[in-house]
Amino acid sequence: MGGGVLLALVVLAVVLLRVARVKAPAVYWALVGLPATLGRVLSSYRATMEACELTVAPPWWRVFSKSSNGSGEVPPGIPRIRGIRPTATGVRLRMRLAAGLEPDHVVKSAERLRHAWGVHSVHVAVVKPGVVELRLTGFDVLERVRMPRRLITGPLSAVVGLREDGRPFVRDFRKIPHELTLGANDSGKSMYQRCLIKALAPLDVALVGIDCKRGVEQSPFAPRLSALATSPEDADGLLTALVGEMEDRFDVLCLHQGITPGTALEDITSNIWGLPAKLRPVPVIVLIDEIAELFLTTSRADTERRDRMVTQLIRYAQLARAVGMYLEISGQRFGAELGRGATALRAQLTGRVVHRCNDKQSAEMGLGDVDELAVLAATSIPPERRGMAVAGDSSGGWSRIRTPKTSLGEAAGVCRQFAHLTPHLAALDAWRPAAIEPAASSRIP
Repeated sequence: MGGGVLLALVVLAVVLLRVARVKAPAVYWALVGLPATLGRVLSSYRATMEACELTVAPPWWRVFSKSSNGSGEVPPGIPRIRGIRPTATGVRLRMRLAAGLEPDHVVKSAERLRHAWGVHSVHVAVVKPGVVELRLTGFDVLERVRMPRRLITGPLSAVVGLREDGRPFVRDFRKIPHELTLGANDSGKSMYQRCLIKALAPLDVALVGIDCKRGVEQSPFAPRLSALATSPEDADGLLTALVGEMEDRFDVLCLHQGITPGTALEDITSNIWGLPAKLRPVPVIVLIDEIAELFLTTSRADTERRDRMVTQLIRYAQLARAVGMYLEISGQRFGAELGRGATALRAQLTGRVVHRCNDKQSAEMGLGDVDELAVLAATSIPPERRGMAVAGDSSGGWSRIRTPKTSLGEAAGVCRQFAHLTPHLAALDAWRPAAIEPAASSRIP
C-alpha cells in the first residue's frame, strides 16, 4: 500500500514539473533547471573549456617544474571561475581569462557553450580587463514577458521591455537622447510606444505628441501630453514652437552656465543638468508616430512645409540634447526615398529599435550601421512574436528585446492617473490638448 502511494506521489510530482516547465518556467528553473545546470557546468568545466578551445599554453616555469620532478604533462591554462550567481532566469558565471585570451574568444564560443551546458542562451559581458561574465539563460524569457518586480531607474529612464538575457531594457534619455523605432504593421511598434509612455508618465517630464493619423494612437494619452499635433499643418507649427523653446533654453543656459571669473571651475556647465535645480527647465520628450507622414507631399505648398519641418527636426536633433529636449521617432521605413533630409535626420538618432520588417532593406535602415548580425536577427523575427525587436545603438552593441503586452486602455489609464504631473509650457499652449471628460456610458448606440 505504501509503495503504491509513493509511486502515485512520484507520478504526480513528475506531472506537476512538466506542467510547470510550460506554464511556469521560472519555477521549473528554480527547482530542476538550476541544480542540473550547475552540476553540468562544474563537473565538465575543464573539458568544456578545452573542447571550445578556450585554453592557452601553460607557463614555461610550470612545464619546467613538472618535467624536473617527472610529474607528467602540464594541463593547458583555462579561464578560472571567480563567482557564481544564480538568478530567477539563469545563472551568471564570472571568469578570469587566462593570459592570451580576450573576450572575443569567449563570444565566438558562446554557442558551443550553450549546447555543451544545455541552456537556452549564453551571453558574454566584459566586467573589466581580463574578467568577463557569462550570463546563462535557462529558458526563453521572451516567450511570455514577465517584468522584474523591482525596477531601479534614473530620473530620466524608462523600463520598456525585457532583454533576452533576462535583464530589463531601459530607455535612458541621458545616455541615448534620440531614438528611431522601425517595424512593419502589427509588429509591435505601437506596443513599444505604449510601454514607453506608461513608464514616462510618472516622471517629471513634458511629453509632446505628433501623430498625423488624426491622433488615433496618441489622443488617448492626451491627459499627460503638454502638446499634441494631429495633422501635418499642426506639426509644422508645433515643431517651430519647439525650436523656439529650445533657443530660449539656450539663452537661459548661456546666462547661468557659470563662466564668470568668480565661479569654481567644476561649476561651469554646457548643459542644463549642471544648472541649479530651481533654474533647470523641465525635460521635454517629443514622440513622433509614423514619421513618413511628415515627409509625404502632394503639392508645392506641401513641399515647402515638408522642407521647413525637416529643417526644424534636424536642428532639434542636433542641438536639443544640451537643453534637456529629446526625440523619439517611429515609422515603417526611414530611408532616402522619403525625400531630402531623411538621411541627415536618421544620422542624429543614436538609439535604434527594429521590430519585424517585411524586407531586409528596412532593417538595414535602422541597424545597418550597428551590426550586420543585428540586421539578420531583425529579419528573422517570426510574425507571431509581436512586440519582439532588436535594440542597438551606434556603439555596435545590440540585443533582442520584447515589450510586455499592454493595452491602449491600460496606458491611457496611467496617463490619467498622473495627469497632475503634466507641466505647463507657455510656448506650446496653442497645441495643448483639450481636457476630455469621461463619458457617462461606454455603450455605443
